Amino acid sequence: MAACPKTRRGRSLTRGSPRFKEIMDRIYKNVMSKVQEMNYIQRTLFKIGYDYKLEQIKRGYDAPLCNVLLFKKVKALLGGNVRMMLSGGAPLSPQTQRFMNICFCCPVGQGYGLTETCGAGTITEVADYSTGRVGAPLICCEIKLRDWQEGGYTNKDKPNPRGEIIIGGPNVSMGYFKNEEKTTEEFSVDENGQRWFCTGDIGEFHPDGCLQIIDRKKDLVKLQAGEYVSLGKVEAALKNCPLIDNICAYAKSDQSYVISFVVPNQKKLTALAEQKGISGTWVDICNDATMEAEILREIKEVANKMKLERFEIPIKVRLSPDPWTPETGLVTDAFKLKRKELKNHYLNDIERMYGGK
Repeated sequence: MAACPKTRRGRSLTRGSPRFKEIMDRIYKNVMSKVQEMNYIQRTLFKIGYDYKLEQIKRGYDAPLCNVLLFKKVKALLGGNVRMMLSGGAPLSPQTQRFMNICFCCPVGQGYGLTETCGAGTITEVADYSTGRVGAPLICCEIKLRDWQEGGYTNKDKPNPRGEIIIGGPNVSMGYFKNEEKTTEEFSVDENGQRWFCTGDIGEFHPDGCLQIIDRKKDLVKLQAGEYVSLGKVEAALKNCPLIDNICAYAKSDQSYVISFVVPNQKKLTALAEQKGISGTWVDICNDATMEAEILREIKEVANKMKLERFEIPIKVRLSPDPWTPETGLVTDAFKLKRKELKNHYLNDIERMYGGK
């Protein structure tokens, strides 16, 4: 079996899946924004239909009349003939996944795998309408959870066992090309000769055998007071803010709070600036302290709805007038955040937000 290139580590079942997630998140925000702009009767009918179909889905049924009367235009955004969607590479938020189930009128599943395991890991069944889970292990591999005491995840956790995801089987690669040190660190062979790969992802197994990705070891930062903050968890929650297109949470171990860098939604933030009597260029709006305060206010509201802990909520923000693209070097080709590059890019802002300058 070929070795994995050391620079191509990923979590996609299909290439470009993180971009798919970004598109779905944006469609979800735009549709819900349009709903808020409807008159009272239209908005009420949409909400009633949405909630009704949600209950039907939970019971294993559909709502054909709602599909025709309420969701036909949304379904048409993808051509109108999609029968099933599968997302890998980046987890869909429960809100986005449920929205897709309801408004695109088809099952939406998730899969999990890595380059090091040849893409194989887990996949949801077509009839599984639960959200936030990535399904059961594929037949070609085995998955176990290894205790991670530092992060507080163990196999004895209640109600479900949790820990670092370890994948084993013939699909696991031999290691990283010309990188013995990293290969030894992340790959192992048990007494039966089976190869295992340590993913660095934290998972939770449900009673029906389905896996849920709940954290990432390298995204975990210990604050000054000893609290652990999962940066990926914070970002996933706050991307539900209508004013936010993209966000990067940041924390330092010698500090007591989290900060963030935000790419705001230009249309919505510009409209809000007009309401507040703030004029100028897009750069001027992003640099305005009032706009930063408005973003932080919405961040706090959404964070409370998503049940983030107080210490997980960013208390300072830097608004970026320029989007993060692969061309800027701040995200990968699959639009995953490059934390090191983002840190270097915003180094002066980090010093300001933590130093009080």
